[in-house]
Order: sequence, then C-alpha cells, then structure tokens
Amino acid sequence: MRVDVRKTPKLFINGAFVRSESGRTMPVDYRGKATNVARASRKDLRDAVRAARAALPAWSGKSAYNRGQIFYRLAEMIETRRAAFDLRPRELDAAIDRVVWYAGWCDKIEQYLSTKNPVAGPHFNVSAPEPTGVVGVIAPADSALLGLVSTIVPPLCGGNTVVVVSHAEQSRAAVAFAEAIATADLPPGAVNILTGDVEELSQHLARHMDVNALSIWGESDSMRREAQILGADNVKRMDVHPEPKTRWWYDDAAQSPHRIATFMEIKTVWHPAGV
Repeated sequence: MRVDVRKTPKLFINGAFVRSESGRTMPVDYRGKATNVARASRKDLRDAVRAARAALPAWSGKSAYNRGQIFYRLAEMIETRRAAFDLRPRELDAAIDRVVWYAGWCDKIEQYLSTKNPVAGPHFNVSAPEPTGVVGVIAPADSALLGLVSTIVPPLCGGNTVVVVSHAEQSRAAVAFAEAIATADLPPGAVNILTGDVEELSQHLARHMDVNALSIWGESDSMRREAQILGADNVKRMDVHPEPKTRWWYDDAAQSPHRIATFMEIKTVWHPAGV
C-alpha cells in the first residue's frame, strides 16, 4: 500500500510556492472533491506587492519581442500540462490560443498606440505608451483558466507586473497556471497569485499605496464600490466590470489590444524641429 500523496494548493509569491504566513487554510469543494487551500493574509498580499514592484524593472525592461517569446513559452507549458488543469478541452484550447494571441501583440502594441501629434509651431510632438506599474487583479469567479488568462496576460503584455487574487473555488486552475508560469522564464515576482477570501483581500489590495491599477471582475456592487473608494487615495487606475456571462470569455470581445491599453500610460515628448 502506498501513502496517498495529496496536493496542497499554495500561494505563488516571488516565484516560489509558499504557505500563508498565517498558516491559515480554507476548505473548498472542487468538482465534488473536498480539499484545503491556502488562505492568504494581508501580510501575504504585502509580500506579493513588494515582489511585483521589485520585478517591474526586469520585466518592463525586456524587449517587446522577448516578452512575446516568453508568452509563447507559457502557452507551451500549459499545453504540456493539460492534465494538471482538469478542465474541459474547449477551455484549455481557448486559454492557450489566447496566450498566443497576446504574445503576438507584445511587439505591436507600441506602434498601435503611438502617435505623432499635429501641433502649431516648430516642434515634433510624439506620444508613446508606458506600463502603469503594479496591477492588482481580482480574477473572475465563474471561469477557471480562461478568465484567469484573460485578466492576467493583458497587463503583463504591456510590461506591468501583476498581483492576482483568485477565488478559492478556482484554486486548482490557479495553482496549475502558476506552475506553468514558474517554468516560462518570467522574472520572479512578475506574477503573484493568491487564493483565499476575495472580499477580505480586495480591500487590502485596493488601499495599498504601491498598487497603481486595479482590475475587478464580478463581485457584488457594494464590494466594487468600496474598492473604488479605497483606491481613490492614490488615484489608482480602476478597471471595474460586473460579472460577465460564462460564455463571454469565449467571445472575441474578451481579447482586444484595448485590454492591454487599459494598463498603459501615454507619455508625450516635445522636440524642437528644424534645429
């Protein structure tokens, strides 16, 4: 008789799989199977934000072409780990295709958003996008992998780093995705994935002064409103959506270069002409 080696879903912070510093776990029912997942604390979230800030220069400093290669590598890792996700083939196929789709945009988004602006006077005026910084994401509750990919990859594509709060019920897909990220050549801390009580963590994420943008998918009207109020203290860029229908994640509207642009700032440069 062999000892049953059970998998304990852990947090993914700074490139490492760790238990919550509080030692807390919470029971969840994943497709009829009872299991415990790590319940992230406020300290865990602070550690994740610190890791994301430290990783920002390394990730945003990579060439756009290199980021695209890394995303393609991520698609390869998901493809080779299909059994670990325990999802319908349709959702896995759609998630892999979406990663590849955004991989192609990494070295095109700057040309897409950049402009040469007409001005009066002897000057050149050029606008170009830059990453916003650290982006917090409250992942959707109704979609396991496809929703996770659709909300994490766009800010990464623009050179941002990400701190994600995933619903405990989707923890298996979140941890399997983290394992794919860990072998996809992203710098440690570029993506940090926390599981636990979303309502508890969303407030800490919204009020954290070192988080530059916050993307919330679903949740209650009161929770979204509270997050917007808390995020106003440091003028966070807010990307707030009601709960989309499950099939929406399969629509073309769920992937767009505008999802990348949402997490980018436009820098305008003036330069004398004819000098």
